[in-house]
Amino acid sequence: MILLVRDDREFLAAPGDEVHTDLGVIEVPEDVDPGDELETHLGEPFRVRDLRGPDLFAHLERTGAPMVPKDVGLLVGHTGVAAGDRVLDAGTGTGVLAAYLGRVGATVLTYERKESFAATARENMALAGVEDRVTVRAGDVTEDLDALSGFDVVTLDTADAPAVVEAARDLLVSGGFVAVYSPFVESARSVHEAATAAGLTDLETLETIQRRMDFDERGSRPTTKGVGHTGYLTVGRAP
Repeated sequence: MILLVRDDREFLAAPGDEVHTDLGVIEVPEDVDPGDELETHLGEPFRVRDLRGPDLFAHLERTGAPMVPKDVGLLVGHTGVAAGDRVLDAGTGTGVLAAYLGRVGATVLTYERKESFAATARENMALAGVEDRVTVRAGDVTEDLDALSGFDVVTLDTADAPAVVEAARDLLVSGGFVAVYSPFVESARSVHEAATAAGLTDLETLETIQRRMDFDERGSRPTTKGVGHTGYLTVGRAP
């Protein structure tokens, strides 16, 4: 997949597509490359851009609130997930996190309870080009815990995360990480307590905050628009 970009307009497309925009119709050639310039039938130019990780947040079909890029970045940075790792993920939702992890080269098994959400997530994995590395399984991960093991990283965004964290040492290789995103501080505390009881090491819970900066003739300051806080990330490690 590629993006057709002009100013604040972005259109997702594939080679051979016919894309209808407010500035005219674009016939995308089969041999299109990133950096090419394509014109609509009205002569309006669009730049071709390769689909990158941050674009997934904007263009994957949503079935709920996806994990935002800054939280994905924190998770990747604190777990060191890398190409060749095996990842167990639960709470797929839209699949933004699973797609990011697949794009860094990890092999991901992700659980989504709702079959309709799982079906959409599979389509999103194909859109992201990671369907060969990300397996979306419809079901409850807590029902399969006895059959799962040998993962380098476990990532969770589910209400029943504490139950999975309790089994983390059996799920992870020695030195592997578990990372849990929690929208509320009460759930973050429950996860932290479960990780402590499970004997995980290097345990920490972080509030995830990011503020954009505004620069104008009056001066510079954090923006008063948008949301700075999104939630909490708890990270622990198997001995």
